[in-house]
Amino acid sequence: MGQIVLDGNPPIEVVLRRSARARRISLRLSQLDGRVTLTLPRHVAEAEGLAFVRSKERWLRGHLDRREGDVQVGYGAALPVEGAMRLVVPGTARSVADSGTELAVRGPDAQVPARLQGWLKARARTRLAAASDHYAARLGRPYGGLTLRDTRSRWGSCTAAGGLMFSWRLILAPPEVLDYVAAHEVAHLAEMNHSPAFWAVVTRLYGDWQPQRAWLRREGASLHRYRF
Repeated sequence: MGQIVLDGNPPIEVVLRRSARARRISLRLSQLDGRVTLTLPRHVAEAEGLAFVRSKERWLRGHLDRREGDVQVGYGAALPVEGAMRLVVPGTARSVADSGTELAVRGPDAQVPARLQGWLKARARTRLAAASDHYAARLGRPYGGLTLRDTRSRWGSCTAAGGLMFSWRLILAPPEVLDYVAAHEVAHLAEMNHSPAFWAVVTRLYGDWQPQRAWLRREGASLHRYRF
């Protein structure tokens, strides 16, 4: 894996990767972090890849201009908690204090991101465990355990052994979105697929899930803007 730079204002860094499976040149822009990746088949020269990027420059810059910028979490930053924005301010309590409009955090600037992330993960675990317990009880099937990760490609998963995995960033989303994802993964305890039978289970557990699924498709990438 290497890197090339597309000159301009501003210059664009492009991650270059080779793939034995690739049959053609492809260019991908991640909406999560703005990373641009150029994938080349083994036999294609780097100069040909750069020419391809230049041919797509207008498209690339247009999408980058429309992408919301990242937010470095710290004092003065605003971030959502269960769908409602909070302002991060200095605090005196040993733990993070949530007033509903502010998150008060004690400590020097450098420690604020880690403290907030730890607090958010703990809150996410509590909420996701409660939601998973609720839907598993309605389904009549227990799950095998619950883990949190910072996943890029999915909001949750269910293993064949019944283990549930969720992105802790769901705590940033509105509560009904978190609840939908919990119901979705619990439904896999009964149907390990996305068949009509699976969606019928989701509907039985949760109700009308389509608005929440649409929210994730529309707004989900924005939850990855927040850098800790």
